[in-house]
Amino acid sequence: MASKKGIIVTVIILAAITGGSFIFWTIPQETESTFVVSDYGNYLDGVKKIHEVLQESIDTEFQNMRDGNITPDEYISITDVTTSQVTAKISEFVTSKPSEPWQESYISYMDALKKFNSYIVETKVYANMIKDGSSQEEMSEVLKKIETLKAESIEMIKTSDSQRP
Repeated sequence: MASKKGIIVTVIILAAITGGSFIFWTIPQETESTFVVSDYGNYLDGVKKIHEVLQESIDTEFQNMRDGNITPDEYISITDVTTSQVTAKISEFVTSKPSEPWQESYISYMDALKKFNSYIVETKVYANMIKDGSSQEEMSEVLKKIETLKAESIEMIKTSDSQRP
């Protein structure tokens, strides 16, 4: 049979394991991740340059699709990649937590990226309309919406620039 001393040691070990498990269970394992930015102006400038490249690329490929140089399906695959890149940049803005003087500028630029993403989605809608053989009238309405979203995005960039400290 087991001795009293052995039983007591076993109970102490089990209590320690249970207590340790409880501590690890109650302490949060993951903390909220943040994207650390120390030079807010340069970060915004970098994002702006990336945005300009993506804008130019989308504009060029959209025109290529309209001219018949690429298919709507090829254009749609391009937009899928671009929207994921823009979404990643938006996520960086959300987690960067800029200092107080930079917050308004960051929020405005994040809104500009959201409008740009909406612009891309609308060009994708236009590509699907080409595939489906939609009427010119319907396509003209979507083109107007595309131009409006592009203009709103550009305006928000200007707002962001004017809000820099």
